[in-house]
Amino acid sequence: MREGGGIGERSAGQAGLREWDGAAVVQYEWRDAWVVVARGSYDMHSITPLADALDTAATEHRKVVLDASGITFADSTLLNLLILTHRTTDLRVAAPTQQLRRILELTGVDTVLKVGATVEEAAAC
Repeated sequence: MREGGGIGERSAGQAGLREWDGAAVVQYEWRDAWVVVARGSYDMHSITPLADALDTAATEHRKVVLDASGITFADSTLLNLLILTHRTTDLRVAAPTQQLRRILELTGVDTVLKVGATVEEAAAC
């Protein structure tokens, strides 16, 4: 995995890293899925890089896995993004943090999205 470059630079074994207000997005191909790794805090001020990455991934890939293990804070902005992305592609969420898992459970979104403990599990479910 290579850091640097923009979100548009994608190929197997390479990743793009984009940071915005302490949040970072890394992407890579894994088996038959495109993985978007989100790190940091996501709210209305920091969601843009992740929204751009998921929008592009949803347009270009049949199956998208969001690796949510590095999300330190999420609010309804991220929840809305997940629901909108789910409408356009087969979105799966891997390794959500306790706070994100709680939001998914409270809103019932965990019954709509496929959620796995790992990227491998999420991609396979």
